[in-house]
Amino acid sequence: MWIDTHCHLDAAEFDADREAVRQAARQAGVTCCVIPAVHAPHWADVAQLAQQHGDAYALGIHPLYVPQAQEADLRALDLALSERRDDPRLVAVGEIGLDFFVPELCTPPMRERQWFFYAAQLKLAQKHSLPVILHVRRSADLLLKGLRQCTVTSGIAHAFNGSHQQAQAFVDMGFALGFGGTLTYERSLQLRRLACELPLSALVLETDAPDIPPQWLYQSAEQRAQGTPQGRNSPAELPRIAQVLAQLRDVSLADLATASSANACRVLPKLAALSMPFLHRPLRALP
Repeated sequence: MWIDTHCHLDAAEFDADREAVRQAARQAGVTCCVIPAVHAPHWADVAQLAQQHGDAYALGIHPLYVPQAQEADLRALDLALSERRDDPRLVAVGEIGLDFFVPELCTPPMRERQWFFYAAQLKLAQKHSLPVILHVRRSADLLLKGLRQCTVTSGIAHAFNGSHQQAQAFVDMGFALGFGGTLTYERSLQLRRLACELPLSALVLETDAPDIPPQWLYQSAEQRAQGTPQGRNSPAELPRIAQVLAQLRDVSLADLATASSANACRVLPKLAALSMPFLHRPLRALP
Protein backbone atom coordinates (compact mmCIF):
# COMPACT_ATOMS: atom_id res chain seq x y z
CA MET A 1 0.00 0.00 0.00
CA TRP A 2 1.26 3.47 -0.90
CA ILE A 3 -0.07 6.77 0.41
CA ASP A 4 0.61 9.87 -1.66
CA THR A 5 0.58 12.45 1.11
CA HIS A 6 0.48 15.41 -1.30
CA CYS A 7 -1.33 15.31 -4.63
CA HIS A 8 -3.21 18.22 -6.23
CA LEU A 9 -5.71 16.03 -8.05
CA ASP A 10 -7.99 19.05 -8.43
CA ALA A 11 -5.44 20.92 -10.57
CA ALA A 12 -6.45 22.07 -14.04
CA GLU A 13 -3.73 19.88 -15.57
CA PHE A 14 -5.92 16.86 -14.75
CA ASP A 15 -9.18 18.23 -16.12
CA ALA A 16 -9.01 16.15 -19.31
CA ASP A 17 -8.29 12.76 -17.71
CA ARG A 18 -8.65 12.99 -13.93
CA GLU A 19 -10.50 9.67 -13.61
CA ALA A 20 -7.89 7.84 -15.67
CA VAL A 21 -5.06 9.40 -13.65
CA ARG A 22 -6.53 8.25 -10.35
CA GLN A 23 -7.26 4.78 -11.74
CA ALA A 24 -3.69 4.41 -12.99
CA ALA A 25 -2.41 5.34 -9.54
CA ARG A 26 -4.71 2.82 -7.92
CA GLN A 27 -3.47 0.11 -10.27
CA ALA A 28 0.09 1.05 -9.31
CA GLY A 29 -0.75 0.45 -5.65
CA VAL A 30 -1.48 4.02 -4.51
CA THR A 31 -4.50 3.33 -2.36
CA CYS A 32 -4.87 6.79 -0.85
CA CYS A 33 -4.04 10.33 -1.93
CA VAL A 34 -4.15 13.37 0.32
CA ILE A 35 -5.51 16.30 -1.71
CA PRO A 36 -4.60 19.66 -0.12
CA ALA A 37 -6.57 22.73 -1.12
CA VAL A 38 -4.79 25.94 -2.12
CA HIS A 39 -7.54 28.55 -1.77
CA ALA A 40 -11.18 28.93 -0.79
CA PRO A 41 -12.73 28.30 -4.24
CA HIS A 42 -11.16 24.82 -4.27
CA TRP A 43 -12.37 23.64 -0.86
CA ALA A 44 -15.57 22.04 -2.10
CA ASP A 45 -13.75 20.49 -5.08
CA VAL A 46 -11.10 18.71 -3.02
CA ALA A 47 -13.71 17.40 -0.60
CA GLN A 48 -15.80 16.06 -3.47
CA LEU A 49 -12.78 14.44 -5.14
CA ALA A 50 -11.75 12.76 -1.90
CA GLN A 51 -15.23 11.37 -1.44
CA GLN A 52 -15.44 10.23 -5.05
CA HIS A 53 -12.13 8.36 -5.04
CA GLY A 54 -11.92 7.19 -1.45
CA ASP A 55 -9.12 9.64 -0.71
CA ALA A 56 -8.42 12.29 1.94
CA TYR A 57 -8.24 16.07 1.80
CA ALA A 58 -7.06 19.16 3.64
CA LEU A 59 -8.45 22.70 3.65
CA GLY A 60 -6.32 25.82 3.72
CA ILE A 61 -4.89 28.86 1.95
CA HIS A 62 -1.58 28.31 0.16
CA PRO A 63 1.01 31.12 0.49
CA LEU A 64 1.00 31.64 -3.29
CA TYR A 65 -2.69 32.55 -2.99
CA VAL A 66 -2.23 34.91 -0.05
CA PRO A 67 -2.04 38.03 -2.28
CA GLN A 68 -5.68 37.60 -3.31
CA ALA A 69 -6.94 36.06 -0.07
CA GLN A 70 -9.12 38.05 2.31
CA GLU A 71 -9.61 37.92 6.06
CA ALA A 72 -13.13 36.72 5.28
CA ASP A 73 -11.52 33.56 3.87
CA LEU A 74 -10.12 32.80 7.31
CA ARG A 75 -13.58 33.08 8.83
CA ALA A 76 -14.90 30.85 6.04
CA LEU A 77 -12.15 28.33 6.76
CA ASP A 78 -13.06 28.27 10.43
CA LEU A 79 -16.68 27.62 9.48
CA ALA A 80 -15.77 24.93 6.95
CA LEU A 81 -13.60 23.10 9.48
CA SER A 82 -16.47 23.22 11.98
CA GLU A 83 -19.05 21.99 9.49
CA ARG A 84 -16.80 19.16 8.31
CA ARG A 85 -15.36 18.14 11.68
CA ASP A 86 -17.08 14.74 11.48
CA ASP A 87 -15.92 14.06 7.93
CA PRO A 88 -13.38 11.22 8.21
CA ARG A 89 -11.73 12.35 4.97
CA LEU A 90 -10.77 15.79 6.30
CA VAL A 91 -7.33 15.01 7.73
CA ALA A 92 -5.51 18.35 8.03
CA VAL A 93 -5.37 22.09 7.56
CA GLY A 94 -3.37 22.73 4.43
CA GLU A 95 -1.66 23.57 2.28
CA ILE A 96 -0.44 26.47 4.39
CA GLY A 97 2.96 27.98 5.03
CA LEU A 98 5.47 30.53 3.76
CA ASP A 99 7.20 30.98 0.41
CA PHE A 100 10.31 33.15 0.19
CA PHE A 101 11.40 31.86 -3.21
CA VAL A 102 8.91 33.68 -5.44
CA PRO A 103 10.21 37.28 -5.73
CA GLU A 104 6.74 38.86 -5.60
CA LEU A 105 6.18 37.26 -2.19
CA CYS A 106 9.46 38.46 -0.70
CA THR A 107 8.70 42.18 -0.32
CA PRO A 108 8.29 43.30 3.32
CA PRO A 109 4.52 43.86 3.00
CA MET A 110 4.02 40.46 1.37
CA ARG A 111 6.20 38.66 3.92
CA GLU A 112 4.09 40.25 6.65
CA ARG A 113 0.87 39.24 4.88
CA GLN A 114 2.08 35.67 4.47
CA TRP A 115 2.93 35.50 8.15
CA PHE A 116 -0.51 36.80 9.10
CA PHE A 117 -2.31 34.08 7.13
CA TYR A 118 0.11 31.38 8.28
CA ALA A 119 -0.25 32.26 11.96
CA ALA A 120 -4.02 32.55 11.67
CA GLN A 121 -4.30 29.12 10.06
CA LEU A 122 -2.08 27.56 12.71
CA LYS A 123 -4.53 28.88 15.30
CA LEU A 124 -7.42 27.33 13.37
CA ALA A 125 -5.60 23.99 13.23
CA GLN A 126 -5.05 24.21 16.96
CA LYS A 127 -8.68 25.16 17.58
CA HIS A 128 -9.98 22.23 15.52
CA SER A 129 -7.32 19.75 16.74
CA LEU A 130 -6.08 19.05 13.23
CA PRO A 131 -2.56 18.51 11.88
CA VAL A 132 -1.13 20.85 9.26
CA ILE A 133 0.43 20.34 5.83
CA LEU A 134 3.17 22.93 5.42
CA HIS A 135 4.54 24.57 2.29
CA VAL A 136 8.26 25.00 3.01
CA ARG A 137 10.27 27.02 0.51
CA ARG A 138 13.21 28.97 1.91
CA SER A 139 11.12 29.47 5.02
CA ALA A 140 11.85 26.59 7.42
CA ASP A 141 13.14 28.68 10.32
CA LEU A 142 10.20 31.06 10.32
CA LEU A 143 7.73 28.18 9.98
CA LEU A 144 9.34 26.57 13.01
CA LYS A 145 9.01 29.86 14.89
CA GLY A 146 5.29 29.84 14.18
CA LEU A 147 4.96 26.27 15.40
CA ARG A 148 6.72 27.17 18.65
CA GLN A 149 4.27 30.02 19.16
CA CYS A 150 1.21 27.95 18.29
CA THR A 151 1.54 24.24 18.94
CA VAL A 152 -0.41 21.92 16.65
CA THR A 153 -0.96 18.20 16.98
CA SER A 154 1.41 17.11 14.17
CA GLY A 155 1.81 17.46 10.45
CA ILE A 156 3.96 17.19 7.34
CA ALA A 157 6.69 19.52 6.10
CA HIS A 158 5.90 19.09 2.42
CA ALA A 159 8.69 18.89 -0.20
CA PHE A 160 11.28 19.41 2.50
CA ASN A 161 14.67 20.59 1.26
CA GLY A 162 16.29 22.22 4.27
CA SER A 163 19.16 21.40 6.58
CA HIS A 164 19.53 18.41 8.88
CA GLN A 165 19.13 20.75 11.87
CA GLN A 166 15.88 22.14 10.50
CA ALA A 167 14.65 18.65 9.68
CA GLN A 168 15.36 17.48 13.22
CA ALA A 169 13.48 20.47 14.62
CA PHE A 170 10.37 19.49 12.65
CA VAL A 171 10.74 15.85 13.71
CA ASP A 172 11.09 16.88 17.36
CA MET A 173 7.74 18.68 17.02
CA GLY A 174 6.06 15.49 15.82
CA PHE A 175 6.22 16.23 12.10
CA ALA A 176 7.16 13.98 9.20
CA LEU A 177 9.07 15.24 6.16
CA GLY A 178 7.69 14.78 2.66
CA PHE A 179 10.00 13.41 -0.04
CA GLY A 180 9.08 13.17 -3.71
CA GLY A 181 10.30 13.74 -7.23
CA THR A 182 13.26 15.97 -6.33
CA LEU A 183 14.84 12.96 -4.65
CA THR A 184 15.14 11.16 -8.00
CA TYR A 185 17.67 13.63 -9.44
CA GLU A 186 21.26 12.51 -9.08
CA ARG A 187 22.34 16.12 -8.50
CA SER A 188 20.14 16.35 -5.38
CA LEU A 189 23.06 15.28 -3.23
CA GLN A 190 22.14 17.13 -0.04
CA LEU A 191 18.52 15.99 -0.18
CA ARG A 192 19.53 12.39 -0.85
CA ARG A 193 21.98 12.48 2.03
CA LEU A 194 19.27 13.86 4.32
CA ALA A 195 16.81 11.16 3.22
CA CYS A 196 19.37 8.53 4.23
CA GLU A 197 20.50 10.11 7.50
CA LEU A 198 17.07 10.73 8.99
CA PRO A 199 15.32 7.87 10.76
CA LEU A 200 12.86 6.03 8.54
CA SER A 201 10.12 7.02 10.98
CA ALA A 202 10.56 10.65 9.89
CA LEU A 203 9.74 10.15 6.20
CA VAL A 204 6.55 10.17 4.16
CA LEU A 205 6.18 9.95 0.39
CA GLU A 206 4.49 12.39 -1.94
CA THR A 207 4.33 13.46 -5.58
CA ASP A 208 2.97 17.05 -5.44
CA ALA A 209 1.39 16.08 -8.77
CA PRO A 210 1.11 17.63 -11.27
CA ASP A 211 4.24 19.48 -10.09
CA ILE A 212 7.81 18.39 -9.19
CA PRO A 213 8.14 15.76 -11.92
CA PRO A 214 10.69 13.01 -11.21
CA GLN A 215 13.84 12.85 -13.31
CA TRP A 216 12.37 10.49 -15.90
CA LEU A 217 9.62 13.01 -16.72
CA TYR A 218 11.78 16.14 -16.71
CA GLN A 219 12.27 18.12 -19.92
CA SER A 220 15.20 20.52 -20.15
CA ALA A 221 14.74 24.19 -21.05
CA GLU A 222 16.15 23.42 -24.49
CA GLN A 223 13.64 20.62 -25.02
CA ARG A 224 10.80 22.85 -23.89
CA ALA A 225 11.97 25.57 -26.25
CA GLN A 226 11.73 23.05 -29.07
CA GLY A 227 8.10 22.41 -28.20
CA THR A 228 8.40 19.35 -25.95
CA PRO A 229 6.03 19.92 -23.02
CA GLN A 230 7.18 19.47 -19.46
CA GLY A 231 6.29 16.05 -18.13
CA ARG A 232 3.21 16.07 -15.94
CA ASN A 233 3.71 14.37 -12.62
CA SER A 234 0.97 12.02 -11.38
CA PRO A 235 0.29 9.91 -8.28
CA ALA A 236 1.05 6.76 -10.29
CA GLU A 237 4.73 7.79 -10.17
CA LEU A 238 4.88 7.36 -6.39
CA PRO A 239 6.01 3.68 -6.33
CA ARG A 240 8.87 4.41 -8.72
CA ILE A 241 9.91 7.43 -6.62
CA ALA A 242 9.76 5.14 -3.60
CA GLN A 243 12.01 2.66 -5.38
CA VAL A 244 14.71 5.33 -5.63
CA LEU A 245 14.45 6.02 -1.89
CA ALA A 246 14.49 2.30 -1.08
CA GLN A 247 17.69 1.86 -3.07
CA LEU A 248 19.32 4.88 -1.45
CA ARG A 249 18.50 3.59 2.02
CA ASP A 250 19.11 -0.06 1.14
CA VAL A 251 15.73 -1.19 2.42
CA SER A 252 13.15 -3.37 0.73
CA LEU A 253 10.31 -1.75 -1.15
CA ALA A 254 7.83 -3.62 1.03
CA ASP A 255 9.42 -2.32 4.23
CA LEU A 256 9.42 1.22 2.86
CA ALA A 257 5.75 0.95 1.91
CA THR A 258 4.85 -0.26 5.38
CA ALA A 259 6.94 2.35 7.17
CA SER A 260 5.96 5.35 5.06
CA SER A 261 2.27 4.47 5.29
CA ALA A 262 2.51 4.04 9.06
CA ASN A 263 4.30 7.38 9.32
CA ALA A 264 1.59 9.10 7.29
CA CYS A 265 -1.11 7.63 9.52
CA ARG A 266 0.80 8.75 12.61
CA VAL A 267 1.10 12.40 11.61
CA LEU A 268 -2.34 12.52 9.94
CA PRO A 269 -4.19 10.24 12.37
CA LYS A 270 -7.54 10.22 10.53
CA LEU A 271 -5.78 8.53 7.61
CA ALA A 272 -5.53 5.31 9.61
CA ALA A 273 -9.23 4.54 9.36
CA LEU A 274 -9.24 5.26 5.62
CA SER A 275 -6.17 3.13 4.95
CA MET A 276 -6.90 0.17 7.20
CA PRO A 277 -8.62 -2.00 4.53
CA PHE A 278 -5.47 -1.87 2.41
CA LEU A 279 -2.77 -2.43 5.01
CA HIS A 280 -2.36 -6.12 4.34
CA ARG A 281 -2.88 -6.21 0.60
CA PRO A 282 0.13 -7.34 -1.45
CA LEU A 283 2.10 -4.71 -3.32
CA ARG A 284 2.08 -4.62 -7.09
CA ALA A 285 5.50 -5.61 -8.36
CA LEU A 286 7.41 -2.88 -10.18
CA PRO A 287 8.73 -3.54 -13.67
